[in-house]
Amino acid sequence: MSRIKNMDEKIEKLVKGVKVSFIGSVDGDGFPNMKAMLAPRKREGIREFWFSTNTSSERVAQYRKNPKACVYFYEKGRFNYQGVQFLGEMEVLTDAASKEMIWEFGDTMYYRKGVTDPDYCVLKFTAKRGRYYSNFKTESFEVG
Repeated sequence: MSRIKNMDEKIEKLVKGVKVSFIGSVDGDGFPNMKAMLAPRKREGIREFWFSTNTSSERVAQYRKNPKACVYFYEKGRFNYQGVQFLGEMEVLTDAASKEMIWEFGDTMYYRKGVTDPDYCVLKFTAKRGRYYSNFKTESFEVG
């Protein structure tokens, strides 16, 4: 797998600037499922991403059965489009520390019982590799 010059910085900038991301899971029949999500609540570089979601969601059930996942970010400029797909695994976290770590003001609109709401959980995605697209070029990379 090759590396684009300054690729990590370009990917960091792209991920940091998005408001919407897409997460993918695998259903019980082996088919891919995609879902639009708000940008990650927290991230560690381009390796770990944390999202909030409903524990009762179909996606959570799928990740519990099969943690294989992908996350996609894109930015459409006036003359340029760039995107990055990460492949890795998604963990469903329900512990208090993880939930408190990404809780934000206003989340009670979705989780009426607050940070302890049993229908509130955290998805933690850990990337292993990815593909970056920009200027009509696609490059695969490993996430270290």
